[in-house]
Amino acid sequence: MKYILVTGGVISGIGKGVIASSVGTILKHCGLRVTSIKIDPYINIDAGTFSPFEHGEVFVLDDGGEVDLDLGNYERFLDVTLHRDNNITTGKIYQSVINKERHGDYLGKTVQVVPHITDAIQEWVETVAQRPVDGDLADPEVCIIELGGTIGDIEGMPFVEAFRQFQFRVKRQNICVVHVSLVPQPSSTGEHKTKPTQSSVRELRGLGLSPDFIVCRSEKPIDQSVKHKISNFCHVSPEKVICLHDAQSIYEVPLMLEEQHVSHLLSDHLGLNLDSHRPRNFMKKWRDLSTKQEHLRSVVTIALVGKYTQLQDSYASVIKALQHAALACSRKLDLKCLEAEDLEEETKTAKPVKYYEAWQNVCKCQRLWSARSGRKGGSL
Repeated sequence: MKYILVTGGVISGIGKGVIASSVGTILKHCGLRVTSIKIDPYINIDAGTFSPFEHGEVFVLDDGGEVDLDLGNYERFLDVTLHRDNNITTGKIYQSVINKERHGDYLGKTVQVVPHITDAIQEWVETVAQRPVDGDLADPEVCIIELGGTIGDIEGMPFVEAFRQFQFRVKRQNICVVHVSLVPQPSSTGEHKTKPTQSSVRELRGLGLSPDFIVCRSEKPIDQSVKHKISNFCHVSPEKVICLHDAQSIYEVPLMLEEQHVSHLLSDHLGLNLDSHRPRNFMKKWRDLSTKQEHLRSVVTIALVGKYTQLQDSYASVIKALQHAALACSRKLDLKCLEAEDLEEETKTAKPVKYYEAWQNVCKCQRLWSARSGRKGGSL
């Protein structure tokens, strides 16, 4: 069993989920059986009780598990059905350890973060990673684990320590650490700054994990000189410094990764027996999808009316479904998000400008999607 641990540095929301999903789909197209785990270092048992303004929409799995939105990306990119145990939270880990302590499983020992919590994390990861997905009788060959949050967060410390131990438990040659970091480009200087990435990698190393790959996220393409500077200061070979600038679509990310030979680099690092011809077919399939999206000319305008439209992630699955449907119909989606209360008669008196602007937008749209309040979608 091979493991790929994806960590993040400098800021949260840097795109670890899309990168983890993209690496997974590349490996799957190379003929490997792939599964995924998302770790969220919050004390909530699951995402079901979160405010949509705080965390976005809850993604509901086939088994009823209420999980993080990233598991939706995993399912779409990998074409698998995941389970509630594929989402690990601090709350789930502590709950399982406390239940064992109450049951007497620790035989009166003092229950501590190390070793009891860290052991529970490792056991959970190993158990879920070896569980077949989609009814496949064969066990997965690669498990991609995304550690949520940012390296250095106090909430994530037990998980980082668990994986420091885990690399010895599964042998170092069977685990690969991919660190995703921001390389900012201040407008005042116009040059990419590597210091935040250097500091992030130094902190990760101080916690006992050394990155094997560094994925540099930036707004614009990074020069080779910057790439080599990161390589020198972060002790990673230049070919393993992967540069990802902002793309028009997330479907371009697997292409950008494979153009930098990620499948071959992972194969060499983990000793994977990859089919060298598969990536070419994969590249054509994804390039066709990406090209189709870039060249859409006909526009369809849809209004999304809901209660939490101030944060689009609150209706992420609805928006993704509309985007996919528009792409299948060769249409470019122009989505207008409208607050439901702006369309009510009470607003006409209290805030007439908002009221008339909202109804004007409704009249301009070709279709209307009304999203009910709560965790599920709406009706068309």
